[in-house]
Amino acid sequence: MPSESRTTLRWPALVLDDRALGFIKWLALVLMVIDHVNTALLDGAQPWMHAAGRVAMPLFAVALGYNLGREGARAAGAYARTAWRLLAFGALATPAFMQVNDLHAGWYPLNMMVSLLVATLAAALIDGGGAWRRMAAGVLVAVGGGLVEFWWPGIGLCLAAWAYHRHPSAAAALLFFASLVALYAIHANHWALAAVPVLALAPGWRMALPRARLFFYAFYPLHLTALWLLRDLGSGTLPT
Repeated sequence: MPSESRTTLRWPALVLDDRALGFIKWLALVLMVIDHVNTALLDGAQPWMHAAGRVAMPLFAVALGYNLGREGARAAGAYARTAWRLLAFGALATPAFMQVNDLHAGWYPLNMMVSLLVATLAAALIDGGGAWRRMAAGVLVAVGGGLVEFWWPGIGLCLAAWAYHRHPSAAAALLFFASLVALYAIHANHWALAAVPVLALAPGWRMALPRARLFFYAFYPLHLTALWLLRDLGSGTLPT
């Protein structure tokens, strides 16, 4: 008798070459600057700039998760190297981030670099294996998600992209889309979903863009500081 064949649903692999990743990161950076200019210099008066900025975080999350999800990332020291960079440049960005976002009453929330840091540390713990590391990752996400910009959805996007790149699955895809939708609680709109068509088109991008790895880390505190100074200069309150 012929053997009964079984078909297993396989989720498509996430394949992004250096050109596609460069496109994602540079576009995310441009959208972030548009949003921050609107916030810092235009008092949020331009709705289209605000909407464009909602796409930046999902794109940065995918770029980070994809790179950390590469085969051999742990052995190559990618987690530790990324974590130290995010910690250093996140700390440098904190004063300007507080001023640009008018967080004069305190430090909350911590900036996007710290959001990415929490996701990086959680991925490193999970990748290390063992029940206690998974529990530690859960505690880190539970606590850290309430302290950082973009909250748990932002961290969820990073971890979903990381998990899907390593092992494409329905669970990872569901976490990614659920995190996108959950950003509504923060943004009061669903413009973050516009990241989906951008990501779908990214593999077709053929122009090589500068990789400039450290530039993306350093640019974050530098551009926030520049916006802070420009706003205070325009208002006549430049610090002495």
